[in-house]
Amino acid sequence: MSTDDFPKATSADVALLLEGTFPYVSGGVSSWVNQIIRAFPDIRFAIVFLGSRRSDYGPPKYAIPANVVHLETHFLHDDIVKVEPHAKPAPRKGDAGAYADVAKLHDGFKGNPGGLETFARIARELQPGGRLTVDDFLHSEASWDMIAERYRHYCTDPSFVDYFWTVRIMHQPLWLLGKVARDLIPVKAVHSISTGYAGFLGALIARSRGIPLVLSEHGIYTKERKIDLYQNEWIRDNRNVFQKDPADLSYFRQMWIRFFEWLGRLTYDAADPIIALYEANRLRQVADGALAERTFCIPNGISLERLSPLRDKQPDSPPPVLCLIGRVVPIKDIKTFIRAMRRVVNLMPEAEGWIAGPEDEDPGYAEECRNLAESLGLTDKVKFLGFQRIDEILPKVGALILSSISEALPLVVLEGYAAGVPSISTDVGSCRQLIYGFGPDDEALGAAGRIVGIADPAALADAAVELIGNTNAWRAARAAGIARVERYYADTMMFGAYQKVYDKALGLPGTGGPA
Repeated sequence: MSTDDFPKATSADVALLLEGTFPYVSGGVSSWVNQIIRAFPDIRFAIVFLGSRRSDYGPPKYAIPANVVHLETHFLHDDIVKVEPHAKPAPRKGDAGAYADVAKLHDGFKGNPGGLETFARIARELQPGGRLTVDDFLHSEASWDMIAERYRHYCTDPSFVDYFWTVRIMHQPLWLLGKVARDLIPVKAVHSISTGYAGFLGALIARSRGIPLVLSEHGIYTKERKIDLYQNEWIRDNRNVFQKDPADLSYFRQMWIRFFEWLGRLTYDAADPIIALYEANRLRQVADGALAERTFCIPNGISLERLSPLRDKQPDSPPPVLCLIGRVVPIKDIKTFIRAMRRVVNLMPEAEGWIAGPEDEDPGYAEECRNLAESLGLTDKVKFLGFQRIDEILPKVGALILSSISEALPLVVLEGYAAGVPSISTDVGSCRQLIYGFGPDDEALGAAGRIVGIADPAALADAAVELIGNTNAWRAARAAGIARVERYYADTMMFGAYQKVYDKALGLPGTGGPA
């Protein structure tokens, strides 16, 4: 399906703002979006997809549900103002007062909470007809003076050229989002599935049109971007060995982190309600600037009706198969799983490790993972299966593995429980809650697997061998997982909670949110 074939409409009920997910990326948050859309066939959804570049995405991974009446795509680093080669921009002064606000905002990035009001004012001026135009940002004297003065005052990196282009790359998409906010078809409410650029767009739409903004965060966006920024090698650090303190992040990394933190604050300021998947993330939202009275939790839920029949296809004893279902990307730390498999196979020669997930998001990392498996002599034991249907793969698996360095409330763990498959996970997100329970009644159900530390292959291997090498332990974990998912994580519970959220946002009779 090309973008020309996407549905178009003149109005909708709810606009879903999706950054880097449905319909172009499979699994995780995209699966949840697909669930939510299909659960409410009477709501007419408009989808605004925000991506990085067109070249980063293939064809859609999901069929578009019939109640998606409008779908538009925008690519933040493609759909920007193009400057003709050799073209000389006309001289322009720019609005000095507007850029004084921008300078004040950047001072606020250093920790002044009062900067939020300034940021909200600037956001309005970025929209078409505002005092801060993209042409002025790119070419005016006021913009140049502001950037140069901030560089002299704050930047510890000696390269002004890198600083200049970092500022441009970081901020220029905001003008595109201003245009998207203005041009979006009429809707009654907006629902963003993250903060970041999608949340910024949601704040613009909600504030300019006076309609509700619902925010659902699966992971905490600012936390996940920090992890990405710590790992990314494309961010330059030009300090020499005498200038560089190993304990300090480069100024460019700090600038990106602060930028995303402030996008989050602006989104929290505009959104009501603000929904987290579990309590620890709700508290993180409050710590990051969300008003506590606007926040509550709605856990993920899965279809018991679809997955519970898979239990009958399992053998009575655990299959010697450990399976990681997920994208082959660094945040999933596939390499720790592969290293763990070397020890697993040493202790349990019949065991296999399966990696079931797409490799196209980060081909370089996927190749490194394959090379690691080969170097450890595991080519016949660690199998890269690509994308698989969980209905077909779960009955063949003894335990699911999550070796991630960051998660929220992973659907795959709940899907495994419903099918009778326990999990072994790193201690990230809500995984400890999912495996050991949350609160006395939940904890009394027992452990539905094992928790290990991050990036600890030996601990992961030992937990896996202990679980799938002991039939009684495996059966106990299996029973605990089934009981937990049936009591707390059925999709009907999640849909009921979101029905109340949508009723309130659309002005329909209802209580407006879970108790």
